[in-house]
Amino acid sequence: MKYIAPIAVIAILLLQMTGGIPQSSVGGPLTIALVIFSAVLAYAIYEAWTNKRGVVGWIVNIVVVILGTLVAAELGDLIIPLILSVTKFQGSLAAAGGILPYIALVGMTLYMLLGSWLALQLVNRWR
Repeated sequence: MKYIAPIAVIAILLLQMTGGIPQSSVGGPLTIALVIFSAVLAYAIYEAWTNKRGVVGWIVNIVVVILGTLVAAELGDLIIPLILSVTKFQGSLAAAGGILPYIALVGMTLYMLLGSWLALQLVNRWR
């Protein structure tokens, strides 16, 4: 995970800096989701490979990290509006410009990777 998270953050930042993330209503979020789910899948495969899991272990890892990421996304959907209301931010992050969209992308990426990691750690306690 110590290599996967920085690579995912660098990929997201490079896409944002080069304009690789479209500002459209569908293309931008799908591009971000592709990077995040690629990192999550890489983490599931890495963990299954290093712990020499069987076929069922690989499948369980993949399902658990995806569910952990989705739960983290739903919890983040509840937390982010609270954070933005405290900062008195108005408008969209994409239109804000400056460093705020970069901070939001990095935070979102790390938060979702943390959700997948926590879900996998929880399942590993039961194995």
